[in-house]
Amino acid sequence: MDVRSDDLVWYVSYGSNMSAERFHYYIRGGRPPGAAHACPGARDRTLPRADEAVWLPGGVYFATESQLWGGGRAFYDPAIPGKAAARAYLITFQQFSDVAAQEMYREPGADLDLAEVVTAGRLQVGPGRYETLVHVGQNGQAPLLTFTAPWGVGDVRPLSPSGGYLRMLARGLRDAHGWDAEKAATYLAGLPGARGTWTPEQITCLITSSRGGRLG
Repeated sequence: MDVRSDDLVWYVSYGSNMSAERFHYYIRGGRPPGAAHACPGARDRTLPRADEAVWLPGGVYFATESQLWGGGRAFYDPAIPGKAAARAYLITFQQFSDVAAQEMYREPGADLDLAEVVTAGRLQVGPGRYETLVHVGQNGQAPLLTFTAPWGVGDVRPLSPSGGYLRMLARGLRDAHGWDAEKAATYLAGLPGARGTWTPEQITCLITSSRGGRLG
């Protein structure tokens, strides 16, 4: 498989990057609101050619402590029964490599092995969180790609997400899928890590508060 840096791929986000406003910092660079550090951005600063609401086979769960948000981070596990709400952005392969590098706390600038991940379906480029690439399907001629941890939901202790993180995820679900606060809250409250520690009513209150901004 011959891959060029300007070939198009769909980057699929199931976490805070479902918010296009936040994701654009990974392309153009700059410091997202609430972040301690600025994103270096991609080599190519062109914004996504398109974006779509998508569903991934599998599920999302929360685990490991986020330095930015506090509480658990969102991870994708294709082995979880069901479907996960997500948002796909049409960007170049080079841009995907640079976005992945930033999520891995690496400096962008080196292209990943797209041929291997598309052929094998999965490629681990490091031991840490978001250092495992997953080919989750095709949309037209372009592959759908995401990244997650090398472990699954049964291999790590679930950790409850923070209110700020849930608010950001709810904003992404609203922007991508058009969900209102109640629908987003019900979905998020059912995910491992949040389930049993957050109720739909608590999350609805959280994301409709004046501080968080009303969703829908």
